[in-house]
Amino acid sequence: MAFSGSTSTVNFRSSSGSSNAAALSIVTTLFFIWGFITSLNDILIPHLRSIFSLNYAEAMLVQFAFFSAYAVFGLPAGSLVERIGYKRSMVAGLLAMCLGAILFVPAAAAPSFPLFLVALIVLAAGITTLQVAANPYVAILGPPHTASSRLNLTQAFNSLGTVLAPLFGAWLILGDAPKVIKDLKALTPAALHRYHVAQAATVKIPYVGIALVLLLLGLLIAFYKFPRLDITRDFRPVNPGQADSIWNYRHLVLGAIGIFVYVGAEVSIGSFLTNYFNQPNIGGYSIEAAAKLVPYYWGGAMIGRFIGAGALQRLKTGPVVGICAIVAAVLVISSMLSFGLVAVWTILLVGLFNSILFPSIFTLAIAELGPLTGKASGLLCVAIVGGAIVPEIQGVLADHIGIHHAFILPVLCYAFIAYYGFRGSRIVIPG
Repeated sequence: MAFSGSTSTVNFRSSSGSSNAAALSIVTTLFFIWGFITSLNDILIPHLRSIFSLNYAEAMLVQFAFFSAYAVFGLPAGSLVERIGYKRSMVAGLLAMCLGAILFVPAAAAPSFPLFLVALIVLAAGITTLQVAANPYVAILGPPHTASSRLNLTQAFNSLGTVLAPLFGAWLILGDAPKVIKDLKALTPAALHRYHVAQAATVKIPYVGIALVLLLLGLLIAFYKFPRLDITRDFRPVNPGQADSIWNYRHLVLGAIGIFVYVGAEVSIGSFLTNYFNQPNIGGYSIEAAAKLVPYYWGGAMIGRFIGAGALQRLKTGPVVGICAIVAAVLVISSMLSFGLVAVWTILLVGLFNSILFPSIFTLAIAELGPLTGKASGLLCVAIVGGAIVPEIQGVLADHIGIHHAFILPVLCYAFIAYYGFRGSRIVIPG
């Protein structure tokens, strides 16, 4: 598959299939690791909420700090990839993530909620760099008509990380079940400080371990010889009449909104699950037991992405996106209108229909953009900031109308995604 431009020619056929497969395998490892770390936030939220006596809106600052990094560092990361290439950008991203993980140690030693937020921002800055480099690289590493299939496959391993992280976190971080907020108010100031220090310390070993893994992975990538990772631009020729600004492409702009609301909905649901299942009228589970149910949500996304990797080679991506969004909305509404196990399992099943949405919206949004693909990828990665804003809004709603009814916000997000799948993703090349 050749991409040609005025100054360069890139022929992916010159690389053997095995070389492309090896490169894809290495990049897939990055998808797994950032999925693992991102999902671990779902365990940090109830843990830090208990330690620092936070309300829902304050607890959602964990996701706000983490996903705001995409807005702040998305475009600079794109410039970095253009300047130093894929390989060095991946190494830089992993080292930044390593530093962020190490910062959890002083944050826990203090203990200080603002320091935890700083550590999360640094960690997310590294993940942003990986996302900006890896997503378009996977998309162009083969024929355009199977780009959604490839990205769904790599995202399936991202989901594997999100499945394992809550189990890991529930065991190491929530192993000693935290006290409920009303019990904390009964402690003396000295006893409360000792409790904060003891509970905060449980994050040290997990995040130091993560830092070591990130360092080793960074060294592996630094010394691995990737095929054509010096290529950072899409050299497909400009279509006749193609405009030179990404803002002229309706399907891209609407796709960015789609990424914004999708990530917002996915993260909002995942972030609230532990506290949601802890509610007496929902599951009545302990915090630790509730956390062990979260992997079913992410596991559904993993299974769906493996299915999608095969199905999207035969089905049109847009209608599949629309149908999955409608089903996800219906499941959330069903959970809102029910109690007990019905409410628990309908919200967990949403993960299955979330599965193909991010990679499919991404590939629909960058379709037919030729040399503008790199800039478009940067815009879509900035749109991931929805994971910061939507959960925070849902946190405010939960504080005012209750956690049960606050899920109306993801329903509205899925409504827009359904529109994008059926109509908004249609390509109109500006003249």
